[in-house]
Amino acid sequence: MSVSETETGTGGQEQGQTSVVIAMGPTSEPEAGFDPAYGWGAGEHVHEPLIQSTLTVTNADLTVGYDLATGYSASEDGMTWTVTIRNDAYFTDGELLTAGDVAFTYNTVKETSSVNDFTMLDYAEAVDDTTVVFHMTRPYSIWPYTMAVVGIVPEHAYDSASYGSNPIGSGRYILKQWDRGQQVILEANPDYYGEAPKMQQVTILFMEEDAAFLAARAGEVDLAYTSATYSDQTVDGYSLAACASVDNRGFNLPAVSERKDEDGNTIGNNFTSDVLVRRAINIGVDRQEMIDNVLNGYGSPAYSVCDQLPWYNEASEVEYDPEEAAALLDEAGWHMGDDGVREKDGVKAELNLLYSTGDTVRQALAADFAGQMEELGISCTLEGVGWDTAYDRALSDPLLWGWGAHTPMELYNIYHTLEGTNSAGYSPYSNETVDAYMDQALASSDLEESYELWKLAQWDGTTGVTQDGDIPWVWLVNIDHLYWVRDGLNVAEQKIHPHGHGWSVVNNVDQWTWS
Repeated sequence: MSVSETETGTGGQEQGQTSVVIAMGPTSEPEAGFDPAYGWGAGEHVHEPLIQSTLTVTNADLTVGYDLATGYSASEDGMTWTVTIRNDAYFTDGELLTAGDVAFTYNTVKETSSVNDFTMLDYAEAVDDTTVVFHMTRPYSIWPYTMAVVGIVPEHAYDSASYGSNPIGSGRYILKQWDRGQQVILEANPDYYGEAPKMQQVTILFMEEDAAFLAARAGEVDLAYTSATYSDQTVDGYSLAACASVDNRGFNLPAVSERKDEDGNTIGNNFTSDVLVRRAINIGVDRQEMIDNVLNGYGSPAYSVCDQLPWYNEASEVEYDPEEAAALLDEAGWHMGDDGVREKDGVKAELNLLYSTGDTVRQALAADFAGQMEELGISCTLEGVGWDTAYDRALSDPLLWGWGAHTPMELYNIYHTLEGTNSAGYSPYSNETVDAYMDQALASSDLEESYELWKLAQWDGTTGVTQDGDIPWVWLVNIDHLYWVRDGLNVAEQKIHPHGHGWSVVNNVDQWTWS
């Protein structure tokens, strides 16, 4: 019998006012354990590593604040970053955390991590106990966002084979127990250098969504993740909390004409290669209707991959205008046929919409999108695909993606031309001006100034990736992250959640309280 059944079977409140029991999805359990070198705190589901300290943190408004760092600066050419750290942080084995541990961590992560990109880092060097210098391979203005997700490990006690299961850190919590496939128990670090955690014990149960719902109904957990599927239910003693997110869903629209590559694979799409078609699709989507009908009201319209973040350009926003969408399709030469499907030069206006098999929300969004497109005279078919083939298939057909991160690099990864090619990474598209703005943004020595360059990459008044520009993606909705919360549990204010419905909610669990 697990600890959750014997010690916390009726939830953390029953244990007193300083413990909490939380249900997360099974994919939230880190397969490689709690080792930053193997993705803990990073990757797709970015969150604060809790057990380890980081140099920086992201604030509620997604600007950068300090954790271990007391200051940082970049050289004028952006090729070195100098970071000073506090001198009162200790690992839980009693050893002082020094710049040597920071350098060791980053050099290890660079060589080991397959989750995050560290190609911009050449090496890290400890100048003295409180100063570390990062030597870069290229300018990288958004380095402070990377420093916010890399937990610092102790050089003297690090073993790559065992650290993930028995981590030593200097963060707010200590890993007390990990029952693989079941639960993790964290306890407050009594020697933490910052404000002492109000929540002394945090138990994380890993459950499928239906099991998490039943656990809430049985009063066995204090907070349980859920989805819009369950949002019309009620649970006695609990309320449904909705956390805003930049966890967006959107289709890539291949922006080049169809052709075959050297291996015979199809690249491009003769329908979506017309910018007027892409603009028509973007303003022909009733995003609020999707939110109401598919998400039961729990979401927000998405117009970019970075809505409401500091580098978001409000020029991305559009109004739903089916009449103008129809006019654009007419202008592009796609005229309505007798069967209700548009044609041009004897070719039907057709889209084969791909979504990931087994994702019912994406399937429902794709179906809703198809229905709306058919009202414009665009015939759509739906096809569920596995991720083993989805990336290749998306080079010619629109695929319903999920994105959203606490870093502008998301823009770069989606829209920037890959080196040595003439296309971006996830869909055929390329714009030299957009590339140049993003290159300038990364080369900037000032993080705040780089935000404006990221905005210009989206739209500079003449070109970009928004409605009046190339519009190579159509963004649909940002999905609220939903949780059943026991009455009396005060969950501290949440910063906007990234993609991935997991550990983000407990970024500030140390500040949660009972009333």
